[in-house]
Amino acid sequence: MNMTRFFRRCAVVLPAVCLLLLRPLPSVAIPPDSPRLTPVVRAVQLAAPAVVNITSTSVIDAGSRAMNPLEQFFGPGFQPFGGMPPARRRKRVSLGSGVIVDGSRGYVLTNAHVISGGGEVTVNLLDGREFPAIVRGADPDFDIAVLEIQGPHDLPSLRPAASPDLLPGETVIAIGNPFGFNHTVTTGVVSALGRSIRGESGLFTDLIQTDAAINPGNSGGPLLDLEGRLVGINTAVHAKGEGIGFAIPIHKALRVMDNLMDHGKRSPLWLGLHVENLDQRMAQALGLREMRGLLVAAVYAHTPAAAAGLEPGDVIESINGVVLDDRGDYLDLLRNQLPGEQLRLVVQRAGGRQELRLAPVEFDDSTARRIMESHWGFTLQPSGGRLVVASVRPDGPANFLRRGDVLAGIGGKALRSQDELLQAFRQLRLAGQVLLQVERGGRLYYARLLP
Repeated sequence: MNMTRFFRRCAVVLPAVCLLLLRPLPSVAIPPDSPRLTPVVRAVQLAAPAVVNITSTSVIDAGSRAMNPLEQFFGPGFQPFGGMPPARRRKRVSLGSGVIVDGSRGYVLTNAHVISGGGEVTVNLLDGREFPAIVRGADPDFDIAVLEIQGPHDLPSLRPAASPDLLPGETVIAIGNPFGFNHTVTTGVVSALGRSIRGESGLFTDLIQTDAAINPGNSGGPLLDLEGRLVGINTAVHAKGEGIGFAIPIHKALRVMDNLMDHGKRSPLWLGLHVENLDQRMAQALGLREMRGLLVAAVYAHTPAAAAGLEPGDVIESINGVVLDDRGDYLDLLRNQLPGEQLRLVVQRAGGRQELRLAPVEFDDSTARRIMESHWGFTLQPSGGRLVVASVRPDGPANFLRRGDVLAGIGGKALRSQDELLQAFRQLRLAGQVLLQVERGGRLYYARLLP
């Protein structure tokens, strides 16, 4: 057959075939007592209308400029009239899933990394409706974000489980949009509870481990039990293992959501400790067999650590089963906790090992300021939109500062307010050294603070 005639026939036949395939299949009435209506099917029918497909679109520079055709003849970099072509820009689209948890207000729970690129956010419902959405809050430490659908607020929503009562071995269901395949259903069991994993953005704790297939695009979608209740928000796949997925327990996700909606951010937490990394000399002096854990250097009064009986010289081996290798692990773990939740610390003291339980509390501004002034040895006061050194402790680690100096930056970030200073202290308070940018006499210089 002549190839031209063949393609012409295809051009006529293929649209008809596509129309036939796109035609909806006739619905079949299934008796309510049919064995086909398993608990999984009933749970999916109940939950699917509240599951959304999320598209986040942002425009980014491609990192290279447009090619000038004359460069093919005159060489790279040739620009007539001295002009430079604009840099190439392209759209970056990220796909994920989410679940409507409040249909009357149009609130959607999803993962923070799904919308981390910024830009326009669109949600698509099972019934084909599409709405723009705005980000009401996001917390990367928990990988939770809250969206508000800009449209009708009489949307289907999913009932969350009232309490974290999952059982290992219990059947669970994941619904999401893996690789763009909308509303894909997978099933599995709860493999374990209270898991901790380290991701690209930090340490995540208290996760539900499941073998229900979770792939790229499932992120932010719901994990359901057989009653159709929302028990978790799917968040990650273990990079080194097949069939291992993780979800954030719904009670934890909802508490983060409430905090974001009420305050726009989550308050940092602390235990009331100052800890130091162990070195070989310290480990030998303390009689430790392994150089692991953190040395308690100070315990502040009227804090959870003091109430639990921690003492200077104790060595914290692990928290909630997570072995602590350095102070970074300790801070990462605290960032992924909620106030009031009990932590289990394994502590070495005088050659023995014991377990202590304590709950972190908010590291409020007044406490952070008091500890900062004691630990870093200087005070600041705002003046004309800048932070000016008000006093310096002569025997403190910052005795190179002078009254009247301007603290322009800390840790590589510019400082403009007391809030930014206290936030920096919370993040850097356990660092071995802190880089300060100081302005004196109209000139900038850098200095290292060694707490």
